[in-house]
Amino acid sequence: MDTEITDPIRAAELGMDAAKLDALVGYLDATYVHTGKLPHMQLLVSRDEQPLLMVTRGQARADGAPLQSDALFRIASMTKPVTSVAFMILVEAGQVALSDPVETVIPEFRALRVGQDARTPKRPMLMRDLLRHTSGLTYGLQRQTPIDAAYRALGLDEFQQSRNSDEFIAALADLPLEFSPGEKWNYSVSTDVLGVVVERLSGQRLDAFFADRIFVPLGMADTFFQVPKDKVHRLTDAWQLGTDGGLSLADRGARSRWSQPVRFCSGGGGLVSGAADYHRFAAMLLRGGELDGTRLLCPETIANMRANHLPDGRDLTTLSTSMFSEAGYAGVGFGLGFGVTLDASVAAGNVGEYYWGGIFSTYFCIDPVERLIAIFMTQHLPSTVYPVRAELRSRLQDAVIARRAAEPLPKPA
Repeated sequence: MDTEITDPIRAAELGMDAAKLDALVGYLDATYVHTGKLPHMQLLVSRDEQPLLMVTRGQARADGAPLQSDALFRIASMTKPVTSVAFMILVEAGQVALSDPVETVIPEFRALRVGQDARTPKRPMLMRDLLRHTSGLTYGLQRQTPIDAAYRALGLDEFQQSRNSDEFIAALADLPLEFSPGEKWNYSVSTDVLGVVVERLSGQRLDAFFADRIFVPLGMADTFFQVPKDKVHRLTDAWQLGTDGGLSLADRGARSRWSQPVRFCSGGGGLVSGAADYHRFAAMLLRGGELDGTRLLCPETIANMRANHLPDGRDLTTLSTSMFSEAGYAGVGFGLGFGVTLDASVAAGNVGEYYWGGIFSTYFCIDPVERLIAIFMTQHLPSTVYPVRAELRSRLQDAVIARRAAEPLPKPA
């Protein structure tokens, strides 16, 4: 599919350089798709919620079928901001607070211990720890400690769990934390636990809550934990990079695990979505919690979510213990559901940008000052091989010709 881009006059009206946007597309296409590094890409960029370009490139299936504009993608950890919004809906409803101990909703966590020597945590795990990944939980894919190994042995990272929500929590509760809550940052199953909190507080399974409170109100008809039968033909294949540098199929779209019944709705990584659908979600965030007259959250809540909530305003270089994350560390803080740029001299993009990605190399970023949104979709596992995300953000900022006045980062409430 050819690049769809506004004409130069329209781009200029939105304060963007059309030639540089074309150059951005050309660079990504030549560097990643034409070389076979990525099987395909879809890029959607808007400013002031007005589309600037929608690009679809490459093959959707191993048989060479071309990627279509309505393709569906496994967005993995781009599920985390959705779960965070769901939780904040309950905060605004007065059902829970960021400062509440997690054990008030997850009583299985009352006896949690820290480390192999089973130390008592210095303080309880709080709800805000789940949102900002300071809970002490981990991912098996971190591959650093015996605790990580236990997660791998139990399959606690898996998107399609054989357990239900209660069984997932019970398995976690039997394992020690990596550190006392609040002491460090570690990318983890925290948001999966947050999804269970949403389920228990609302009395709904997570897929039902998402549909009722987020997807239907926002008109997101192509986002779900289980791909409906009549939409499976739109789900791309997913590829995995091998040790020989070649790509092999990780999940075939036509027979995908994501089209099978779901026992556990992974709030940390279980969703499938499309670029247009996720753009609607991002536009709601950019607009301060409202889209097309439907309000999910108040502006103050969105501002609080995109503030840096790491202790003492620090960045991830000083707090992170992770081997794996969906963002760099230098100059990057963490809010209530996504990374936040604190220092543009060492991190790509502008101060105040917030973003996250998924392990299949999907990505989104929102610049609240320049009012830019970018949604990048592909299906390449893992997501840490190529610097495509930083390149996208840097080149997108370079295409801005009419800059808005900078505003300070919001302070956490």
